[in-house]
Amino acid sequence: MLPALYDFWLNAYNDGEAWAVPFRFLNLFQYITFRAASAGLLAFVLSLVFGPRVIRKLISLKVGQPIRTAAEVHKLAELHGGKLGTPTMGGVLILGTVLVSTLVCARPFNPFVAVCACTMAACGLLGFCDDYKKVKERKSDGVSGRTKLFWQFLIALIAASFVYFKPEISGIGASADAINAGEAGYYLGKGNPIGIGSVCFPLFKEPIINLGILIIPFFALVIVGTSNAVNLTDGLDGLATGCTISTSLAYALLAYLAGHWFMAAEYLVIPHNLYIGELAVFLMALAGASFGFLWFNCHPAKVFMGDTGSLAIGGALASAAICTKQELLLVIIGGIFVMEAMSVILQVGSFKLRKKRIFKMSPIHHHFELLGWHESQVIIRFWILSIMFALFGLAILKIV
Repeated sequence: MLPALYDFWLNAYNDGEAWAVPFRFLNLFQYITFRAASAGLLAFVLSLVFGPRVIRKLISLKVGQPIRTAAEVHKLAELHGGKLGTPTMGGVLILGTVLVSTLVCARPFNPFVAVCACTMAACGLLGFCDDYKKVKERKSDGVSGRTKLFWQFLIALIAASFVYFKPEISGIGASADAINAGEAGYYLGKGNPIGIGSVCFPLFKEPIINLGILIIPFFALVIVGTSNAVNLTDGLDGLATGCTISTSLAYALLAYLAGHWFMAAEYLVIPHNLYIGELAVFLMALAGASFGFLWFNCHPAKVFMGDTGSLAIGGALASAAICTKQELLLVIIGGIFVMEAMSVILQVGSFKLRKKRIFKMSPIHHHFELLGWHESQVIIRFWILSIMFALFGLAILKIV
């Protein structure tokens, strides 16, 4: 909406229409920085306004969060017993405010914005189906693991194929003139186009490897892995939400820098694309929506995001990492999500191979709870680590 208003005003101003002169302030709407800040603020305000209504509706529909029994989780059931019945599926609030704010403040047909928003919506819909099944059957088990994984990979492969074959993103199918003019594809350094199959990392000023068309399954693995990692992190009040804020803010800055030729190609030497800067608006909307949701999700939580929110957030962050060509950097910036996922992998692997557990319980946030840390201590300390991971990830952009 804001970009459309700017375009309408600019055409009128250039045509010398008298009414356009007093509305020169609409020139602000062309700037990504203004629209990104507006998207974040709008998403936050919408969350505060509609949050209580969404919570009341979820309570009236009796969509309370099922809690695993003491037989399943032993001492943890005592610690989390008070959460029984807290409304879940609150991720609809995050998803709704992000999409509305993006439609208002961004150019929704920008290919980067479109693929991230659609991936987020599709993953959110899958999470909604999972949450609905849990609530309907009053069990902590939702959609079967195989079914969920199948749909995750299908969504991820569609998104990855779009990124690979869209000329403005990859350069594949674009004219030679468009590529030479920097209007299609990625560039790493001055006038050095790189293929969409290239895997980059800030410490290396050349691509690490070029996977070619195999980048599609690699992208799919990033999306599926990240969505599941965020889902595993969402086990304490506000934990996943707070980590989402630091990660989305970091990638919003990355997208903005990657969209500006001087900062990306000449100074930082990170992958540059002419259209990627617009993605910062979407990511700021995600950060603002997360701040707003945290208002109700902080300890003691009035609502949980459920798989509706966690899978959607994971899909959005993974898509943003892919679009900025900083997939590997997500391991650092999203360090908490990686810790949570790895703790589960190590725990399961150790038990199957050695019949011994490494942690008291996984994901790792439960391990610290069982060590005696209060829930709030675990949450805030993980938030601190998430901020440090994000800052470290940004710090190595200009390492040499």
